[in-house]
Amino acid sequence: MKLRSTITLCLLAVSITLHAQDKAKPKYYNDPFTQPLPIDFNDHEGYVSLFDGQTLKDWDGNPKFWRVEDGAIVGESSAQNPSGNSYIVYKGMKAKDFTLKFEIKVDGEGGSGIQYRSQTGLPWRFPVAKNVEANVGPINLNWMMTGPQADFWPSAKYWTGQFYSENTPMRILAWRGQVVEGFSTKTKRLMSNIGDIMDLAKVVKKNDWNQYTVIARGGVFIHIINGQIMAVMIDDDPKSSNNVSGYVGIEIESTTKIFVKNMWIKKLK
Repeated sequence: MKLRSTITLCLLAVSITLHAQDKAKPKYYNDPFTQPLPIDFNDHEGYVSLFDGQTLKDWDGNPKFWRVEDGAIVGESSAQNPSGNSYIVYKGMKAKDFTLKFEIKVDGEGGSGIQYRSQTGLPWRFPVAKNVEANVGPINLNWMMTGPQADFWPSAKYWTGQFYSENTPMRILAWRGQVVEGFSTKTKRLMSNIGDIMDLAKVVKKNDWNQYTVIARGGVFIHIINGQIMAVMIDDDPKSSNNVSGYVGIEIESTTKIFVKNMWIKKLK
């Protein structure tokens, strides 16, 4: 009788413990027949910050064009101070597989993009405008980036959200609205359409903040703006310049002013 009572009490204790644990679980925890929770852009669990909101610690770029202003990294190019293609590089980390979240805004008609898995110091493939060279002198390859880019140019017709390979022969691999499978410079094939390229442009906010997410896993790259998938690129070449560990960076191009803030990365590899 005493043993039976002890067993009953133990089972009751286990039941109470499991019930308490069950109540503490998130609403959708481990239930295979419910929808996943939507993204919380401000959830930073497992992420590290790339920008402290006040300084350019661990960032490297030409101070003629890059500064911190009102809690954002600002890049500015003007007719009086032309930059051409200019980049600021986060030197505090190299990453290959990750999820990157940030907010970005462009004032006016110019453009930007976020580099990732990118390299510095490589020869620059394209001519530099004479007014830019007169302003900045010989090109500094430590401030130039080669590799994948999540494009962001709200005033341009097609480019925002696309997968662009900066400073390589591959150039545009997946336009906005496309899922593309390729093999480095050798092949690229449209596998599916996410949506109409111009309809998807309506998701992008001009002269306002946009939430941008970049997911890189192996040879798969996903660009998401304001919760909408914009482009998916799959590069099956393990030796591709798209498929190496590299730096995150910000580009400024043309006459414009760009802002980036709240940069967080969850590095897996």
